[in-house]
Amino acid sequence: MLGAEVLPALILLALLWLAPESPRWLIQAGREPEARRILEDVSGASQAEEEIRAVREVLGQEEGRFGELFGRRFRTPLLVAVALMAFSQFSGINAIMYYSTKIFTTAGIGVKDAFGSSVIVGLVNVVFTFVAIGFVDRAGRRPLLLIGLAVQVVALSTVGAMFMAGVGGVFLLVAILAFIAAFAMALGPIPWIVCSEVFPTRIRGRAMSVATFTIWVSCYVVAQTFPMLNDHPSIGPAKTFLVYAAFSLAALVFVYRALPETRTRTLEEIEASWGR
Repeated sequence: MLGAEVLPALILLALLWLAPESPRWLIQAGREPEARRILEDVSGASQAEEEIRAVREVLGQEEGRFGELFGRRFRTPLLVAVALMAFSQFSGINAIMYYSTKIFTTAGIGVKDAFGSSVIVGLVNVVFTFVAIGFVDRAGRRPLLLIGLAVQVVALSTVGAMFMAGVGGVFLLVAILAFIAAFAMALGPIPWIVCSEVFPTRIRGRAMSVATFTIWVSCYVVAQTFPMLNDHPSIGPAKTFLVYAAFSLAALVFVYRALPETRTRTLEEIEASWGR
């Protein structure tokens, strides 16, 4: 199983040679002609000049300090980033990814079928990630998140109700796959996009480190608590998945009330809006 991972790692390594360098970094390093060529390939000559001018203005500012990230100016984008990352884990995604075989076995599916169901879970996760790739710049970040979270709430509530009623088999698998699909097209990839957009360039690296720390701490909490909740006689899988549904509902309300749309807005425009 570990050896099978060598092939995709080699493919990724080979494809990295084809990836262009970040135009922002090139400008910062004094290699503006290279940055201009990359931007012209992506968005045309006129848009490239506008982007270069905007990047020059931002790079001319003093680099932000870590303490500044927790100041009043960046309080709202930091809250958005931390909340989205935490919600992405407290919806229970990695409980299913890590313990899918245990979940399906608990639901009365044979071990052989449980392993097969785990493969299907991974496949659905990959396929619906491409839905996010295809629509995140067409539909926008907010609409995809709202749709995905609404489906998550329904799917996780259905899973909890099925465990409570003792229903397993293909119906339980369909409900879990609906959750996986909704997560893969919205709450999985989009928080990473939003976190990279809501902070200005001079402080983005520090902000992303806080966001990454948040998501992995949250992942650890979910991975450690799921077996205890699942095996607890007064909680069990039914109430555990209802807890994940409640977190998904809280995330839906948060996105609706607090998350601005960042599609079609430049990083500099977003930075200016937080300043106001």
